[in-house]
Amino acid sequence: MPGCALTARRVYRRPVRRHKRRRRGLRPGPALPWGPVPDTADRIAELERYHREEVAVCTRCALSETRTQVVVGSGDPDADVMFVGEAPGYHEDVQGIPFVGASGKLLTTLLEGIGLTRDDVFVANVLKCRPPGNRDPAPAEIRTCEPHLFRQVALVRPRLVCTLGNFATKLLSGRPDGISRVHGHELPIELGGRPVLLYPLFHPAAALYTRAMLATLEADFARIPELLAATPPDATAGAAGPRPQATAPPAAAPPPPAVTPAPADEQLGLF
Repeated sequence: MPGCALTARRVYRRPVRRHKRRRRGLRPGPALPWGPVPDTADRIAELERYHREEVAVCTRCALSETRTQVVVGSGDPDADVMFVGEAPGYHEDVQGIPFVGASGKLLTTLLEGIGLTRDDVFVANVLKCRPPGNRDPAPAEIRTCEPHLFRQVALVRPRLVCTLGNFATKLLSGRPDGISRVHGHELPIELGGRPVLLYPLFHPAAALYTRAMLATLEADFARIPELLAATPPDATAGAAGPRPQATAPPAAAPPPPAVTPAPADEQLGLF
């Protein structure tokens, strides 16, 4: 147009940014500081290696100076059900196997009542070494030893984790409620980076100290088959063949065998 000056207009183009493609996978964090081990055979091999190279030689706390040996855990490394107690007692410290005293015998009887054996489940403790005199675990000892338990849960991959007594229940549930209040009530939680069903139970020693507790413990154990049936199996289950199935106890079960009072060296923290 007349009288108008034409000016050149510069067209601004935004530079093309090249974004790096993010690698998909688990986010690093305190809940799961290790990578996944999906294959059953690999998980079992890794659990054995971890027990041998990390747990059995652990010297992270002062309990390593007073123990006879480390009580790592025992049972099926690919179990659907995992039992977690408080700490090794005298007999466990001597033999290196969890729950071998009077409490262990009662645990075996309770498992047989629902069609399972010790070889069908995995049994471990919060602490892997016996506290002197079977005193209660110290908070610092629990904090130091709990990574071992969480690693075991991550590798065994149980669907149901049964806590036995106060200390194991409070640690794994993250709640202050005592076992007398929460026993027999399942709780969905996450352990070792995986969802599991937590099922608090009285410690078997409670039934040895207080005979009336035995009926309560049997009734809570009788729900284990029901809880397993309602919990979907892991996606990798079946790679190692069919697993044993827990069964509900018969309606007219024979009376339980007589139990003797627990010796002074049994685990505490029962109620």
